[in-house]
Amino acid sequence: MKIKLLILSLFIFLSGFFSAQITNSISLNDRLYGASKFWSDVNYNFVYMYKVDQLKWNAAYKEAIANVQKTKNDYEYFRELQKLCSVLKDGHTQVYLPEYIQNQVMTTNFGAYRLFLTDVNGRIYIYDINKSKEKEIPVGSEILKVNDLPVDIYQNKFVKPFISTSTESVLNSKASFGLLAGLEGEQFDIEVKTPKGEIKKLHLTHAKTEEKELSSIPLARNAFFEFKWLENQVAYVAIRTFNDASVVKSFEANISELKKAKKIILDIRNNGGGSGKNALNIAKYFTKGDTIYGAKSYSREIIPTERAIGSFLTAQDTISGKAQWGLSKEDATRQFKAYSGSKFYAFEYKPIIIHSDTKFIVPTIVLTNNNTASAAEDFLIYLYNEKNITRVGDYTNGSTGQPLQIELPGNGSAWICTKKVTLPNNEEFIGIGIKPEIIVKQNLNDVLYPQKYDSQLTEALKYLQKNRTRTTK
Repeated sequence: MKIKLLILSLFIFLSGFFSAQITNSISLNDRLYGASKFWSDVNYNFVYMYKVDQLKWNAAYKEAIANVQKTKNDYEYFRELQKLCSVLKDGHTQVYLPEYIQNQVMTTNFGAYRLFLTDVNGRIYIYDINKSKEKEIPVGSEILKVNDLPVDIYQNKFVKPFISTSTESVLNSKASFGLLAGLEGEQFDIEVKTPKGEIKKLHLTHAKTEEKELSSIPLARNAFFEFKWLENQVAYVAIRTFNDASVVKSFEANISELKKAKKIILDIRNNGGGSGKNALNIAKYFTKGDTIYGAKSYSREIIPTERAIGSFLTAQDTISGKAQWGLSKEDATRQFKAYSGSKFYAFEYKPIIIHSDTKFIVPTIVLTNNNTASAAEDFLIYLYNEKNITRVGDYTNGSTGQPLQIELPGNGSAWICTKKVTLPNNEEFIGIGIKPEIIVKQNLNDVLYPQKYDSQLTEALKYLQKNRTRTTK
């Protein structure tokens, strides 16, 4: 009995110790204020509010108000706000942890083990591990259970409800990588199946992993830009960000060499965006003319009096009008939309005139995946109707727009997306992603052995072999 009491006391002590690493500095009033400020600013500014289930959103707010009063520390508080934010399902609408908390969140470190997880077609695999453990838990081992729950059930209950994304594929990607995220001392029991079918169980505790060497061979990559020749005079150009103007300079420095190419592959996979201007300054070399059409943009048009009138109207009034008020169908529709958040101001839409002396009109592939986002999606839109350009790979991230940044108590912050973006033909891609003409999903070999396998690049090369050569002008 004494031993049991000792163990219980030790557990309580350690639980308190791990919680004590995160401060409880935000007052009750500020916790309530922060939750209410986020909810209120979303209601007024979020451009996709018309897509949100209002009953669900308000119920989530009420739940957050109740829960933030019970949080034991600042980390728990911000997690509740992230849970509220996830209802909006938008990649450009986020609640961010204060830096001092974010720096304490562990994702891959478990003391003697260091595990990197990824989603491949709906299943979660260990794609890298510290070198000393690679024989015990080989890369390619699949996660089956976490804390005695099937991994999909665990994700749906404890991971995905705290992630705000625009698309299901990005949600799965983030939920797999962060499956075991937590603070130092948090524990997980996992069950894995090795590539040979052997079932193994691990008890993991978050702690710093001192071992640096990993099982994988790291890819040698330039941080922002890469140019190389493939077979048959195919030029490969990787642009990994538009966040730095140096990528434009690097591209332009290789123009004379690129002119020798019979075919080109532009790889913007894992390009998370950055400056639309940088994207435009490279896209101009791949359009036949100097006239480029970008995305169409909209923001909510909020006139309180119109919203007030709209609050007394119903969806039926948008069909027949409200004769007793002297409102035509058009008037009723405008005011009902104002109330529901779907009345938009359309930003001026006109082509961009931008000149370049060199134009690459050879057969060109653009490689994309679900990490192709924001300004990288703008880049695709600039090239959308070019007949010599074909998109290959996976759907893009499906998230772009202009976020409003707000401050939250405890040095936290949040983004709220204020701009709706569509393709030039008004087709929506937010929440969907820009679809490639040739869809190629990554397989497990691509993830585990990127030095040897790249099915998307392989498919791009096959496609180019079937197309005749054109020249630059």
